[in-house]
This record gives sequence, C-alpha cells and structure tokens, in this order.
Amino acid sequence: MSALAFYHAACGGRVSGSDRDFDRGGNAGLRAALAAAGIAILPQDGTGAASGCDEVVVSTAVEQDNPDIRVARERGVPLLHRSELLARFVKARRTIAVTGTSGKSTVVAMTFAALRGAGLQPSVITGGALVELEERGLPGNAWADPRGDLLVVEADESDGSLVRYEPWCGVVLNLQRDHKETAEVAAMFRTFRERTAGPLICGEDANLDEFRPDARFGFGAGAEFRAEAVELRPDGSRFRVGGTEFALPTPGRHDVLNALAATAAAAAAGASLPQIADALRDFRGVARRFRTLGAARGVTVVDDFAHNPDKLRAALAAGHLRGGRVLAVFQPHGFGPTRFLRDDLVAAFAGALAPDDVLWLPEIFFAGGTVTRDISSQDLARGIRTAGRDARFAPDRADLPRLIAAEARAGDLVLVMGARDPSLTGLARDVLAAVAAAPGGEA
Repeated sequence: MSALAFYHAACGGRVSGSDRDFDRGGNAGLRAALAAAGIAILPQDGTGAASGCDEVVVSTAVEQDNPDIRVARERGVPLLHRSELLARFVKARRTIAVTGTSGKSTVVAMTFAALRGAGLQPSVITGGALVELEERGLPGNAWADPRGDLLVVEADESDGSLVRYEPWCGVVLNLQRDHKETAEVAAMFRTFRERTAGPLICGEDANLDEFRPDARFGFGAGAEFRAEAVELRPDGSRFRVGGTEFALPTPGRHDVLNALAATAAAAAAGASLPQIADALRDFRGVARRFRTLGAARGVTVVDDFAHNPDKLRAALAAGHLRGGRVLAVFQPHGFGPTRFLRDDLVAAFAGALAPDDVLWLPEIFFAGGTVTRDISSQDLARGIRTAGRDARFAPDRADLPRLIAAEARAGDLVLVMGARDPSLTGLARDVLAAVAAAPGGEA
C-alpha cells in the first residue's frame, strides 16, 4: 500500500492515507518518508474519505467495518482493491511483473538494478524496500522515473489478485504451497500467462512446464539462462552465464536463482549480460533479506523476512554457509497462515536445522482484526522437537535477547526470521546489543 501511495504521488497524483499502526505510534520511519513525499497521513477514523476523495484504495487485510470503508460507502466514494490500482499502473507502462511463491521482492530489486545499470530508466513498485532507495531517505519500495517506459512490479498471488495484471513481460519464479494450495495458484498462473502480452520467463521446475515459457532460468541444461561454475561463499556467490562472469554480494543458492531470473527479465528488456553482471556486482539488497546487522563477541546477527517453508530453508542454508552454529528465531505471522502451513513449517525446520542449532519461537504475530486463535507457536515447537531438533517456545518475546545472549558463543550466527511485523528488526538489534553486553567471550 505504501509503495502504491508513493508511486502515485511521484507521478503527480494527490494521495492521503491511514494506517492503524501509525495511529499507535508505530513504523515512524515509514510514516516520515511518506509525509516527506507529500502524502497526508490521517487518523483511521473515516476523515480521509469524508471529503475531497476520489477513490478509497484498500488491501485484503483491511476489514469491511473499517471506518474509512464505512464512510466511503455512505458517501458513494468508489472502493478499489489495491491490485486494481496496481493493474492501472501495470497497463500504463511496459511492465515486467514478477510472481511466484518465493523470491519476488529480491528478483524485482535485482531486475530494477540491472535495468538501471543498463541506462534504461526503469520505475519500480514492490513489497520489500530496496536498500539503494532507503539510503536516499525514500520508503524504498517504489520509484517513478519519468524518462523511461519500463516498470518492474511484484505481482502477488497470495490473495488471488495476480489475475488482474496485463504486463508486457511475466516472470514466474516457482510454484509451492504457501498461502494457497498449488492447484489454485497454478490456475492463477495460467491466467497470468494468457494476459502477458510479451515473453514469459519461468524457473526450470517441472511444475512450471505447462505455462509454455519463452525462456527458462536455472542450473539445468534446458535453461537458456543457466548458471555454470557456481561457487557459494559465506559472503556471496560467483557463477557464469553465457560466458559472462557474475559476482553476487548476497549469499545462498536461492539468490543465484533470483539473479538468473532477473538476468533473463532484464535481457528481455534490452540489457546486455555484461551490463547486468556489472549492476548485480554492486547490488545493495532488499531490507530484511538476509541483512547482516552487525557482530559482537564473534557472533553475527542477521535479519530476514523468511516466513514460508521454502524461504525458511533458504535462509537457514545461507546461514550454514558461514560454517558455524545457527541460533534462529522465527515469529509466525497470522493464525490462519500458521494453521494452513503447520505441518510444512515443522517439516521445513526438521530438515533444515542442524543437530546443534537452536530455534526460538515467539508467539504468532497478530496485527488486529477478528480471527480464530486456535493455534500457537508452542504447537510448532512441540512438533519440531518431536522431529529431533532443538525448538523452544518463547511466550514473552522480550526475554529473547537475554536468552540468546546467554546461549551464543563465538562463531554462531543469530538469524531472526518472520514477516509483517515491523518491530522484528528492532528485536534483532536488541539481540545484537545483548550479545555485545554479555560477559566473557571474544571481544
């Protein structure tokens, strides 16, 4: 929602908005960045829809009894789902739309970086803040460049809105069980393929064969954009594509795949392989995507957005590249999603945690609204312990910095994972401070 607001304002539109987290005093940094862009932040009490408002845009997460929605209905102000507004932006430009279960934000960021490196003046709308934009004091999840016609967007499948978009180029990264069953997501991908005017780029997984891709990316011989001579290192990766050497400053096999997807998309838009490789060599990353916050007493602390089984496995694998023990924190988000993925989450941790790793699970993040709270992080911890791994329920999240600092030793990597909750980065910083303040150990 903030990305749409910023993009619309950057294109000359008038924007106001409300957020209950802002009303509680939360997420002050984002609020300030939006206000600096000329966006009026109003209380979530209906005043925003009361006068001078042409349309009210809402996300799937907003309840129907929300005061802004109620006032909009009373006054006859049109209500738009956020995907309807994004669909307008997608149709207005030569858009590359990136979808899939995992990796969307990173591939969007890499594609944007590659296109900028090639001098193609792209714009972007995405879900994860680009570090290169954040460092300029911007919200980070959107940018509008009036000089070019290219737009790169993250096309989410979680709420079914993917079928509304009509991009020039479509990118399908992968198809796994996450918010919905795979058969339901595959049906959306079919519609997405039909509505894509130009090339469709897919990963090499067999369950993507039916979408008739124009190009594939991956590690196998059938991929047009194939990584060869791959070296996975603790601080990044090296590989070769079509004779061009790539050096990526972010670790993990999954980020090599992400870079291959971005390379295929940028190449389709006219960037050369050397231009793409040069741009990705300096890739600044995405907020909360395996971001190292610092180290103390030989212990490194990393903040990561991982929240579904595949992302959790990828984050843990990247952590293990450092060679030491991983002390992990995972905060599930949403009672419905946790209930839906319960067995998959247990299996992911059971397979990805090493025998000497430790996992702490604070209670499920609840953003508000009416939900059935019939599952707890304690249920996940119990299942993971039954599978033979060290999983500990943490009913009071405030205890975690102390508990982790007491457990940590030189060579460990602390990996804080979870989505939606903007306070998780603060938790990771508190862990780093507690480790630094703990007695003993290496300086």
